[in-house]
Amino acid sequence: MKRLSIVAFAVVAALVAADAASAQIIAPGGSQFNPPLPPPPPPPKIEVPVIPKMDALPSYNYLPAQRPSFGDRITGCLNDGAAAGLGPSDREMYSRNCANR
Repeated sequence: MKRLSIVAFAVVAALVAADAASAQIIAPGGSQFNPPLPPPPPPPKIEVPVIPKMDALPSYNYLPAQRPSFGDRITGCLNDGAAAGLGPSDREMYSRNCANR
């Protein structure tokens, strides 16, 4: 009986040691302190370009650009006159002419 318990203890000890040892295996050229490599990036999307039709008209917005409001034009003209170094009376005349263009 004593011999059977010694053999059983040896088998259990060998199994526990084998599990602990398998976790310690490091790949050749690697280190235990290196993090694992990231997964590879996904492949690029390949899309077929849109081919224009021969008889299709080009799409273009033919509407003119929106003109700013009168107040915005006056403010911009007053700022331009002040930047040019005009005095108050000269700025007044300049902003009226500038905003009405």
